[in-house]
Amino acid sequence: MRELLEGSQAIAETVARCRPDVVPACPGTPQPHIVERLGAFIKADRLPGSRFVMVESDFAAMSVAIGASAAGARSYTATASQGLLQMAEALFNAAWLGLPVVMTVANQAAGPRIDLWNDHSDSMSQRDCGWIQLYAGDNQQAVDLHVLAFRLAEQLSVPAMVCTHGFVLTHAFEPLELPSQELVDAWLPRYEPRQVLSPDEPATIGAMLGPEAFTELRYLNELQLRGAEQLLTELAEDYAVRGGRPVSAVSGYRLRGADTVVLTIGSMDGTLRSVVDQARASGERVGLVELTLFRPFPARRVRAALAGARRVVVLERAFAPGASGIVAADVRTALSGLPVLVDTVVAGLGGRGVGEESLLAMLAERGAADDETVTFLGLRTDLVTHELDRMAAHRNSGAPTRNLLREVAPPGTRVP
Repeated sequence: MRELLEGSQAIAETVARCRPDVVPACPGTPQPHIVERLGAFIKADRLPGSRFVMVESDFAAMSVAIGASAAGARSYTATASQGLLQMAEALFNAAWLGLPVVMTVANQAAGPRIDLWNDHSDSMSQRDCGWIQLYAGDNQQAVDLHVLAFRLAEQLSVPAMVCTHGFVLTHAFEPLELPSQELVDAWLPRYEPRQVLSPDEPATIGAMLGPEAFTELRYLNELQLRGAEQLLTELAEDYAVRGGRPVSAVSGYRLRGADTVVLTIGSMDGTLRSVVDQARASGERVGLVELTLFRPFPARRVRAALAGARRVVVLERAFAPGASGIVAADVRTALSGLPVLVDTVVAGLGGRGVGEESLLAMLAERGAADDETVTFLGLRTDLVTHELDRMAAHRNSGAPTRNLLREVAPPGTRVP
């Protein structure tokens, strides 16, 4: 039965039904509603035996999750933006130690100037730390991905993060269907750790490792992580048979006969489906591929989904400065040897809206002359030109610089 729920509330309810033993938390926008609600559940004894640990930082939250997981506890936490960046050292530790911590990342722009809005710069920056990365297209998918993430992580002994759109999803209310406690209990077995720290059998984990075994450790980590692609498919099918909602690592929409295919990750897929329908109605042969699993990257599935296209537009909410699109780089590798042009389009940075009109205009363009070009959708060229002209004038004259941000900031906004 569907209920009208806030995205964060639905995630918290779902995580609670997965019965975490330890929930360390440093609440910070836009994820506090998740951990605060879990804390209220534990305080009300809804999760007997569970511990809510309030910590002073996101690094401490991940450190507690690592310690709890190493001691045999099912561990969960949530973070966003700068908090995820602060966790970076500990994220690698969790992955290399094979500790199946599950974490929600409420995606929010990361950078020196605080931006409360969303893009994927936070989670994409940690794409190579050895965690499974799952991206939710909507709140219903976010709910189901959390159940799958616990089973996936614990079966492989690999940590997993479920990335969901900060504010747009975490704070949105919509009718959602939560898995029942009976379904979760029947489908998600009790956590049986592969290794346990215990005072009865003292041991050291995570100690210094020399070059004589470091490569082998990384290789074994890679084998475990790679196993997530096929296991996710198997678990998702079983979960759907038992009453859960279907989830796919890669899914397609109106791909039959499509010359141009847009590939996206995260919450833009709803808008893009409408755009594809409009383009089809006007005679354009356009399709859509939605990527849910990003790490490990499902290259063969992506290649199969895009093999019939002549042009692929990778629409992403982050990019690699000085290089190209992050997702696009993996897509190009997956399509190696195929006569497919790959365009990189960066959109929605810092929470900027991405509307149907701009997406339709993007599809109407013929594409870049080569597939190394990055297009910034909706770029305000007037501001960029103004700043470039100002910088050039300063270089030529040596005059004091003017602060462009002061000139364009809304009234009442403080700008350094």
